[in-house]
Amino acid sequence: MRVALVSMFTPHHEETGATMRMRRTAELLTERGHDVVVLCAKWWDGEVVEFEQNGVTYHRVTDSPASGRFASRVPFVLREVGPDVIQVTSYPPSHVTAAKTAARFLRVPVVADWWARDERGGSRSYRRAAKSPHAVLAPSEMVRTEVRELGASVDSTHVVPEPINMDIVREAAVETRADVVYARDLDEHANVESFLLALAELRDKDWDAVVVGDGPERADAEQTARDLRIDDRVEFLGELSANEAVPILKGAHVFAQTATVEPFATNLLWALACGCVSIVEYQAHSAAHELVEGRARGSLVTSPQELADEIVAARGFDHQTVDDEFATYDYTHVIDQYESVYEAEIDDYGFF
Repeated sequence: MRVALVSMFTPHHEETGATMRMRRTAELLTERGHDVVVLCAKWWDGEVVEFEQNGVTYHRVTDSPASGRFASRVPFVLREVGPDVIQVTSYPPSHVTAAKTAARFLRVPVVADWWARDERGGSRSYRRAAKSPHAVLAPSEMVRTEVRELGASVDSTHVVPEPINMDIVREAAVETRADVVYARDLDEHANVESFLLALAELRDKDWDAVVVGDGPERADAEQTARDLRIDDRVEFLGELSANEAVPILKGAHVFAQTATVEPFATNLLWALACGCVSIVEYQAHSAAHELVEGRARGSLVTSPQELADEIVAARGFDHQTVDDEFATYDYTHVIDQYESVYEAEIDDYGFF
């Protein structure tokens, strides 16, 4: 299958949840034997139109990110590429409608991969983008609901979560480094303070904690730990790869999720797969609760005090290092879901 992924931005321009998901999808599809081309703004040096990386062909639409020019150019480039299916990221939203224009002439379906609404996109454009594609993929039920509220139909929307690699989980060693773990990019939505306040409530308990991740809020988080006088028991490890983080998760007993914005809580998923008792602080703009609702080794809280109480209660669970219930999130199963949507939309398009 020849798949065109339309995304003006790539991780080489900006590392966001949307761009990282796009690249991950492109590389997984390539590993499955599909012919994948990413239509994007040029990020490589030189005058060549195409650049290959990790088996994925990146094709220049514009020399630099420019939303209007990209939208006007992408239909012509799609005709050159001749895909069997078009997948387009939801930001900028004007690119979804541009891809749909090209698809009419190419007689192929358009699938939008919707990560989250970017503040740089206008409301009217997002409403048009939600209604334009033949199918919309969302990482969580929360995001799916948001797309439906913008006008997408129930039948056209599908949840396709972020994947993990269960082979890494099963094969990794156990590193006994901390009892409690927090892991996420430390940006303005990280809300590490709630995690640290909960730990401060447990000064008289025996625990060690680590914070995995880096970002602009790291210095403030470290200062908060000092102000709370728990900095001798909380280690900030910075950004770690999955191969580095998984042994720590397998050695830990509790994982805490407190971020205020999370279209899909990937780090929480890794922790659950590693057997951690996982505690989620409910947030209106986070889908993290979807991963723990109804699970014995997961709970929801609404305050640092409740989080502290649940950390203590987690001692009632046996320590685990692998939970095969989360094997359904393995990348092999997730890429199956992409393929199923593509095949169904191609069949439906050909029928009508």
